[in-house]
Amino acid sequence: MATNEDCIFCKIARKEVKSEIVEETDNFFAFLDLSPRTKGHTLIIPKKHFSNIMDLPALYGNELLDIIKKVGEKRLKEGNEGFNLVMNNFPAAGQVVMHAHIHLIPRKKEDGFRTLG
Repeated sequence: MATNEDCIFCKIARKEVKSEIVEETDNFFAFLDLSPRTKGHTLIIPKKHFSNIMDLPALYGNELLDIIKKVGEKRLKEGNEGFNLVMNNFPAAGQVVMHAHIHLIPRKKEDGFRTLG
């Protein structure tokens, strides 16, 4: 498994750093964000180290979509009315951790969370 020894998300994927696991597949790991924007805010990361979407191999696409849908379905069953998917790529776009990751942010009408669109 390609990893970056100092990357916090690689450490989480290797289970060296404790996280609250939401879902796991062969190549992806979903866990609760430590600084959630809303209750249930989940990060979805590849287990291997890829810096951003540009590095992520296309062959992971279906598996990534499947885990997004599984986590989204869990959040909807918890009473959320929708969810946003956010992925920042490169520092200029707000990426802070240089390990590809998608934020799944559960939403309810009138929750006060602002998004693009």
